[in-house]
Amino acid sequence: MYETTIGVDGMMCDMCEIHIQDKIRKDFDVKKVKANRNKKQAVVISESPLDEQAVKASIEETGYEFTGFASKPYKKKGLFH
Repeated sequence: MYETTIGVDGMMCDMCEIHIQDKIRKDFDVKKVKANRNKKQAVVISESPLDEQAVKASIEETGYEFTGFASKPYKKKGLFH
């Protein structure tokens, strides 16, 4: 599993966050995605690593600005994992 943080500038409201989340879900096989306009980012959990250039192209198709990309191994948090 991987956790990818994508920098996204231009989100102004809840609908902007939903737009980014829907686009990522549509274009990539992800387990979870959460966009946050205040942090100017979307955090994605996926089984396999995401391709940075593909993510950049996907975000830019929406009209928002791609500002960064960082991926790291993800381990589920919790008492039983």
